[in-house]
Amino acid sequence: MTSPTALIIEHDKKLAKIFSFALQRVNFTTEIIEDGQTALARLNDTTPALIVLDLHLPQVSGKTILRRIRNSQRLANTRVMLATADARMADSVRNEADLVLLKPISVNLLRHLAVQLQTLNNFVREPESG
Repeated sequence: MTSPTALIIEHDKKLAKIFSFALQRVNFTTEIIEDGQTALARLNDTTPALIVLDLHLPQVSGKTILRRIRNSQRLANTRVMLATADARMADSVRNEADLVLLKPISVNLLRHLAVQLQTLNNFVREPESG
């Protein structure tokens, strides 16, 4: 069984590494992306199980990326955790995200919530016919 993939779209390198570490501890394969333009390009050719998304990114905002994800049929089962220090902006997109986490975020909380989202994702998928 392959590990689910998590994209960490976060411009702060230290935070991105911490998020990556937390998710790897619960068996995600992680990829860090530091700007919005690269994130959009990467989302054209990957379907991650989970995305940890900062709202304030260079080049393209996290808000724009979130809307692109939610408008994509291919990414319909991708879970999105917003990780931001901007409570006001988070409130404006709260209904489009699966979770909103306000920074600072503990490693243990991130790991726990990632597992919960993955469990939910496995629960709601349609059974394969065979």
